[in-house]
Amino acid sequence: MSAWLTIVGIGEDGLAGLGSNARDAIDQADVLFGGERHLELVSKEGNVWKSPLEDSLAELDEYKGQKVTVIATGDPMWFGIGATLGSRYGADEIKVIPSPSVFSYVAARMAWPLSAVDCLTVHGRDVERVRAFLSPGARLIVLTNDGETPGQITALLSQAGFGKSPVSALAHIGGDQESRFEDLASDWSHDRVPDLNTVAIECVADEDAVVYPRSPGLPDDAFQHDGQLTKREVRSVTLSALAPMPGQMLWDIGAGCGSIAIEWLRGARNTKAFAIEKNMDRLGMINTNALALGVPELKVVFGEALNEITGLPAPDAVFIGGGLTSSGLLSYCWQNLKPGGRLVANAVTFEGERRLIEAAELYANDQTKYELVKIDISRAHEMGRFTGWQPLKPVTQLRLLKS
Repeated sequence: MSAWLTIVGIGEDGLAGLGSNARDAIDQADVLFGGERHLELVSKEGNVWKSPLEDSLAELDEYKGQKVTVIATGDPMWFGIGATLGSRYGADEIKVIPSPSVFSYVAARMAWPLSAVDCLTVHGRDVERVRAFLSPGARLIVLTNDGETPGQITALLSQAGFGKSPVSALAHIGGDQESRFEDLASDWSHDRVPDLNTVAIECVADEDAVVYPRSPGLPDDAFQHDGQLTKREVRSVTLSALAPMPGQMLWDIGAGCGSIAIEWLRGARNTKAFAIEKNMDRLGMINTNALALGVPELKVVFGEALNEITGLPAPDAVFIGGGLTSSGLLSYCWQNLKPGGRLVANAVTFEGERRLIEAAELYANDQTKYELVKIDISRAHEMGRFTGWQPLKPVTQLRLLKS
């Protein structure tokens, strides 16, 4: 099918900022879709997006074959409706005519090279996700939810030890009503700004700020835990074997305090993770750690692993840190792992180690690459007036790569 759906990006300057091909797509459309603001910008009547969006998408399906134009903000393919429609209909059925994104506008106003900026959105999402990107010297541009979001972000920055960071909220950028609000995060005095705003942050850490990198192996005290924690050195090795990659999904089984899933999410863009844990007391710790470390998107699942993972989306990687001796768990994970996926399992008991050795023998063939690794870590420890080595529990690790 040839393209029947055109997606036009529009800025605050409305029709004046559109080229002739974008105007023709609007004027010649049989059907228009957009938000109320978008339709007002072009002085047209049309179908306003409903909530939930799926109701409007089902309606949109009925217009296939007609000339349909969707009006969206800026670049529809950057945190916009274009990504949803592109996934639904495919490149052959849609045509996208973008305008400059709000990220481009803000970078231009700030004189920041866009290639050196982290572009985020908290529109309809938890502002805590900004935490994962905080580091000295980092520059962030954040799409907001409403006029209160800049205040929420500056409060978060102050709490995280980045109160000295200059913050700018740019509202109605590119239009006649463009305005700008500025302050250090700790001095933010603007209770509310116009709803249509975007925040620019130049990260400056306080002298006593605790700053965490996005690379794996955060200090153990970065996590709230009850002792069920994959220790820092073992966690680094484990995440290296799991190999977080953009857009991929992890099952973290026997998640404990959630450290593996959390560092997976911090390790690559647009990753997803399910943390499965049967101890009710640990669920709160997992959620607390996820918020504190900037990955509120972590999905926490309570219950016995084999029951709860049934029906979950197929993973690209699986980590089994608990429940190894449960009948059928490892084989179910292996069967559902996507081709090219990685399964990593750690054991500290004889029984768990025996299970890993049996699994290595079971899955070893020409198509499956595997490794068995013993990880022995010792840390320096005070012994009266002297210092000696305090060994941690040895960890046996199985790594399977599915062809």
